[in-house]
Amino acid sequence: MDNSSLELLGDANASLQIELQSCTTLRNQVSRVFLYSFLSVGIVCTVVGNFLVVLSIAYFKQLQSPTNSFVMSLAVADCLVGLVVMPYSMIRTVEGCWYFGALFCQLHSSLDVMLCTASIFHLSCIAFDRYYAVCNPLVYSLKMSRNRVALLIVICWAVPMLISFGPIMLDLHIAGVDILLPKDMCLFLVNRIYAIMASLVAFYLPMAIMLVAYWKIFKAAKRQARQISAMESQMAAGVGKDSSKKQRHRNTMKREKKAAKTLGIIMGVFLIFWMPFFTVNIVDPFIEYSTEVVVWDIFLWLGYINSSLNPFLYGFFNRSFRRAFLMFMGCRVCLPGSSPGMELSHTRKDANERADQP
Repeated sequence: MDNSSLELLGDANASLQIELQSCTTLRNQVSRVFLYSFLSVGIVCTVVGNFLVVLSIAYFKQLQSPTNSFVMSLAVADCLVGLVVMPYSMIRTVEGCWYFGALFCQLHSSLDVMLCTASIFHLSCIAFDRYYAVCNPLVYSLKMSRNRVALLIVICWAVPMLISFGPIMLDLHIAGVDILLPKDMCLFLVNRIYAIMASLVAFYLPMAIMLVAYWKIFKAAKRQARQISAMESQMAAGVGKDSSKKQRHRNTMKREKKAAKTLGIIMGVFLIFWMPFFTVNIVDPFIEYSTEVVVWDIFLWLGYINSSLNPFLYGFFNRSFRRAFLMFMGCRVCLPGSSPGMELSHTRKDANERADQP
């Protein structure tokens, strides 16, 4: 390392030490109470919402589909983000201090990276699953068999574990920049190699998969929309002998078109809430770690919010999930006559919105 690099590191270290020389909160009592209240609501929504998703899929047989296997595993990851990551991040953000020691800082950072990455991986798998369902429906059951779904879910957990616990617990992610880290803050500063590698694996690669899959789904949905329009014209004119078969095909295409729109909104929310963090994460090491701590906190909590929103997106766009949530919240599953095999879709219109869509 040349003299200029040493000087830059020294300047960065000096600026950080000036800013963080004492672990005392800079916020007044009112702002701290407000932040604790606001962030606690987000944590509760994350845990409760995702727990409802897990309960609904585990209990109701109608919701147990290949796609919802990914949704359930995603909800487990997001629920764990709310349970074991967000509470400690909240205390660090509000107090400006880390009270739980160096070892737990490493463990917390490892869990943070692993669970958030697992959440993102699951979203890309859902996009991949929907690609086959919409664009290649004839081979969907073959391509997305139970064994293949199980393998993809294992990958969604194993890869994030490899890029988090190994490098972080061995301090490989801070090699060369560890002198910049104040001991009582648990800041997630990483070196350039880890920033590039982790960002590519955890965000940019899944994002590319989702964008390609959704683009193909979007084109297929447009094509199917034209087919639906043609079928409706034929049915109105009374053309075709097998109208019931055409009606079923029309309903299927409408269902897949709605699934494409839902997936697009889920992906859009994902990009809006995670893009800022991963942009700063990959740029910050190249600008001598000059990003303000408050900016890191804002972008990190935007990413956490994605874990809060996923179950509400499913509940809003899918009647079967919405009914399942209401049945659990109203304790209707405890009433006589309730069973895991009960039908969540009671009308023909509802039946067209099957639970195998995200």
